[in-house]
Amino acid sequence: MNTVSHVLKMTAVAAALAACSLGTAQAADTITLMVGGISKIVYLPAKLTEDLGYFKDEGLDVKLLSEPAGVNAENEMLAGAVQGVVGFYDHSIDLQSKGKNVESVVQFAQVPGEVEIVSAKASATLKSPADFKGRTLGVTGLGSSTDFLTQYMAFKAGLKHGDYTILPVGGGNTFIASIQNNRIDAGMTTDPAATQLVASGQGKILVDMRHPEPTAKVLGGLYPAASLYMPNAWVESHHDEVQKLVNAFVKTMKYMHTHTAEQIADQMPKDYYGGDKALYVKALEASLPSFTSDGRMPKDGPQTVLQVLSTFKPQVKAAHIDLSKTYTTAFVDAAK
Repeated sequence: MNTVSHVLKMTAVAAALAACSLGTAQAADTITLMVGGISKIVYLPAKLTEDLGYFKDEGLDVKLLSEPAGVNAENEMLAGAVQGVVGFYDHSIDLQSKGKNVESVVQFAQVPGEVEIVSAKASATLKSPADFKGRTLGVTGLGSSTDFLTQYMAFKAGLKHGDYTILPVGGGNTFIASIQNNRIDAGMTTDPAATQLVASGQGKILVDMRHPEPTAKVLGGLYPAASLYMPNAWVESHHDEVQKLVNAFVKTMKYMHTHTAEQIADQMPKDYYGGDKALYVKALEASLPSFTSDGRMPKDGPQTVLQVLSTFKPQVKAAHIDLSKTYTTAFVDAAK
């Protein structure tokens, strides 16, 4: 082989290797986030950010997956299948008590955005959490945030865990069906399901945690909920990617506070409306007060969450939780 042929061959090999390397880099650059029910309004910032093009504006390739129960989304992250979870901040505290460190890097909601709905059939006799005794209560999944909050309300009402039955029924249409089919007497869900049940007369609101004031009354303070949480180790080793994610989400939170519910709804997939856009807009209007305006963790919020979990979770109470490791404001502070 002459020198020219050898050089050309080596150049081709180098180009092929570079192409393979580039392909690997591109694949590695995809960030996959698991959302605890992507059509739930409490997690709307995830899909809205994607649809507004803010991930792409930051040069990110973000893939959103949906898992109806937040606890299952959490498990996917712990297994390494996804890089982060759009879910409730309280999982960061619960997981630390189990020796696993994850942190909220941007906070979407200052309150749960959850509603305890009583079936129309049970509403005559079920008028407060004290009436949970002997009842079957729906949650999205065992170990989910809806499970945590339900247990706390029952505990505060003087009930023990065995006084009532917790039934995992998922969210959205499966929750609605559980009310319709009398599988549960009451349950905790989010919009748009909550508004749909009330509008149809099939359910009544028992506890509304979509607004700061009633939430503080029930839980003792603001209860930061929907967030993007990720393993601390991944955050530390992927600082630039996390900063870009937070930049995109902070931009979305500002968008949500400068546009009407109808304008926001216009950005969402039409199948999220459930065939009734006006009802979806109404549900969105009811939930908008739950969201932060800038992605920042509310002051004293983490302490409220810790206090709530500690009342009925001995493992959390005994763990000496370091709240500073469960969230960070550094990326929000540095956001564009």
